[in-house]
Amino acid sequence: MGTTDALHPDRLLPADPATRDIARRLYESVRGLPIISPHGHVPPEWLAENTPFRDPTSLLLSPDHYIYRMLHAAGVPLAELGVGGTELDEAGARRAWAHLCRHWHLFLGTPVRYWLEDELVGIFGVTETLSEETADASYDRIAEVIAGEDFRPRQLMDTFDIAVMATTDDPCDDLSHHAALAADDTFTRRVLPTFRPDKYLEPGRPDFAELVARLAEVSGEDTAAYAGYLRALEARRRYFVEHGAVSSDHSHLDVMTLTLEESEAARIYSAALAGTASESETTALRRHMLVEMARMATEDGLVMTLHPGSFRNHHQPTADAFGADTGHDIPIQMEYTRGLRELLNRFGTAEGFQLVLFTLDETVFSREIAPMAGFYPSVYAGAPWWFLDAPEAIGRYRAAVTDTIGFYRTSGFIDDTRAFCSIPARHDMSRRLDCRYLAGLVADHRMREDDAHRVATDLVTSIPTAAFRL
Repeated sequence: MGTTDALHPDRLLPADPATRDIARRLYESVRGLPIISPHGHVPPEWLAENTPFRDPTSLLLSPDHYIYRMLHAAGVPLAELGVGGTELDEAGARRAWAHLCRHWHLFLGTPVRYWLEDELVGIFGVTETLSEETADASYDRIAEVIAGEDFRPRQLMDTFDIAVMATTDDPCDDLSHHAALAADDTFTRRVLPTFRPDKYLEPGRPDFAELVARLAEVSGEDTAAYAGYLRALEARRRYFVEHGAVSSDHSHLDVMTLTLEESEAARIYSAALAGTASESETTALRRHMLVEMARMATEDGLVMTLHPGSFRNHHQPTADAFGADTGHDIPIQMEYTRGLRELLNRFGTAEGFQLVLFTLDETVFSREIAPMAGFYPSVYAGAPWWFLDAPEAIGRYRAAVTDTIGFYRTSGFIDDTRAFCSIPARHDMSRRLDCRYLAGLVADHRMREDDAHRVATDLVTSIPTAAFRL
């Protein structure tokens, strides 16, 4: 049947004994440092309300698109997995968990299995390998653990030693959950909102007029005209800054940027509200608004992060049935050098501007992103995320960018997760991989070990702190 109780202490470290010894020393020096999580999707209400987790499925499976998309590919209907806000009863939650256990072999060699095994053993004490035979026993064990008072969201922030966690928030959110956490003297961890305006910058959306009407309602600005629309966005950004935000996050199909004449931007905006703008016009206004976001960042200090390159809702029937972010967003090829030239010509050397570039197309790490970060004082190379946050891809990232920008123009690791319990496993994986890479440099006599210790520490402390102005 097999057990997972013996998670190897040298997992992900080099196979060569001499290099592995160096990596062990580096890892031991950073393994216990607090977690900084500057980009993720854990709902802030979980922490504000400190609500107990309902069951193993809603905690570990239903929020994690890495898991359920693989099960869906194996023929398991999403409706049986609690996806898209579907709340399963006890019997349904057990059936969903059984689907995972029955298909556990499909995850061999994937980072998902690596993270989950780390969680199952380290957090829940589940030592038998998941299988159809162990489904009920593993479910019951996890259910027993999450029923404890020490397993509520706030207590887990302490258990996992998460010093800083950023959430992802709608510009019209009142941020009441963040305000409640900030006002609670008994809660000592930092939970920061992140300004995510994507849908309010997409004039081609059929609901664009409704969205900007809502923006007017919460900002107090009249968004009937373009100038008021800009003021409304500026006001909401300031509101987020007042509630602790340090960054804005943007994820569009591309990163093409351009600057329209104000009169032309106003004309397209009015046409978009009326539903008469062409696709080329709405695309132009969206690309113009990305530059406007950079302009606003120079004024309010929010770090601008770009996460482009995903073809959202690739399977329309699934989007219709379960909503967005349900496992069928697919990466596309990206181009940054030409696309960002307008934005960087205007703000790349502007005082106070900071831009972190992420990608789902790893071919641009060495060709475009690293060279940009190696010239522009505003630009940082974001860590691999989503589809690329796997051991091999993280290793390729380090090899692709280090020769151009070293370590201090990178972002530090981001977990980008809705699956709360995977956060420590993901960050531990990153620390092991960075120590592996650094140990190779030491073994090749390209870096002294004391310098490697400094870099290993900075990668989880000062580097993300600088990139995200924490």
